[in-house]
Amino acid sequence: MSQTDVIEVRPSLSESLQDIADTHRVDAALAWLDTHPPHVIADQLARMDAVQAGMAFRLLDKDLALAVFEELEPVDQQQILQGLRDQSFRDLIEGMAPDDRARMLREAPAKVAKKVLAGLSPRERRMTAALLGYPEGSAGQYMTPEVVALPQNLTVAEALAMVRAKGATAETVYTLPVVDAGRRLTGIVELRELVLSKPDTMIAELVVTEPVCARATDAAEKAARLMRETNDINMPVVDSENRLVGLLTIDDAVEVIEAADSEDVARQAGSAPWEGHYMAAGVFQLARYRAMWLLLLLFAATLTVSVTDMFEGTLQQAAHLALFIPLLIGAGGNAGAQAATACVRALAVGEVRATDLFKVIWRECRVGLVLGSMLAAAGLVIGGLFVDLRVALVVGITLVLICGWAATIGGTMPLLAKKLRIDPAVVSAPMVTTLVDATGLIIYFTTAKLVLGI
Repeated sequence: MSQTDVIEVRPSLSESLQDIADTHRVDAALAWLDTHPPHVIADQLARMDAVQAGMAFRLLDKDLALAVFEELEPVDQQQILQGLRDQSFRDLIEGMAPDDRARMLREAPAKVAKKVLAGLSPRERRMTAALLGYPEGSAGQYMTPEVVALPQNLTVAEALAMVRAKGATAETVYTLPVVDAGRRLTGIVELRELVLSKPDTMIAELVVTEPVCARATDAAEKAARLMRETNDINMPVVDSENRLVGLLTIDDAVEVIEAADSEDVARQAGSAPWEGHYMAAGVFQLARYRAMWLLLLLFAATLTVSVTDMFEGTLQQAAHLALFIPLLIGAGGNAGAQAATACVRALAVGEVRATDLFKVIWRECRVGLVLGSMLAAAGLVIGGLFVDLRVALVVGITLVLICGWAATIGGTMPLLAKKLRIDPAVVSAPMVTTLVDATGLIIYFTTAKLVLGI
């Protein structure tokens, strides 16, 4: 091959895998795949349609294919599997970590799940089936069962020998659970401590007793956020009798938190959460996820129309009031959305509990009144420029009242939802804004009638 030929097949630095796939250049695709890490390749595959992604994936060698496959989201993994031949299919799923495999199967169609389980060795099938048996969204479904558990009566030398013998089949060896004869967790020891200690030291002298751990039936999000608070890279998972069943690793904990936060963000924005890469989702697919919420909010917004119609006589007597309706409902809606977002976030990270309801009401009410007073000063100036001072006074008073009311509602609704065992994120910012719009108009027109005497 001439130098010119090499330059032609080598992809430029600005080219993506999608660009190369569109031009059907196999040599350039091979060169691109050979120079990018698994997580970058996975991101590019997730952006492509099923056919192109499957063709590009088949160009990867066996080891790299497995690393890339485990970086993909379950919905993208299913698309790749559907395009593989039987032997490639079996090799890929056999090489996956059991927790990653179980996570994919939870979201896979029954036909795909059956084919995956049928292609596994008996050992891998048993581990995968055990993980699938735990409750939906539990720590047991996200943990790895491939753990090196150390008996508590070993020396450091014996413990290191066991790690060397069994470590190849474990997902991680950085955190080593220590168990008794009944496999009940008695503590943990870090690999670093073993490596730095004398060979004849008993590991009982190095063990951290009563370690932070999670029950297999605990919510995975709760366990993952606890790991973040304790700065652990792995957390032991035990059953109801304190027997060790696995480890929740930091990479899985990060994925759990990311998925929970993504769902919360979608719901707070008034949309249903979706699976897969945003760039690979179709226009109608995205519209479908958002349409239902918009329709609900549209019907809810009829409250605003009803309130305006109710005070039509007030508007006819003071037409200037209509000028400030967008300003007032916009300020109130934003104040409510800010409070709702802050409280949903505080609930998610454990800074606020449902029992703090009255504390939050008192706190957000004061915050809203302070914000409203600041906005009222600006509102008096704006109102004085366009209308008389009496209407400007109405605008200023209303801003104080609306912001106090909106912040109280926005901060309260997520906690009430939590008490009712509803996902607080469902109390989305658009929902709070719509509610505040209608009630804010009642406050505005009532204040106008009292101040202006109409």
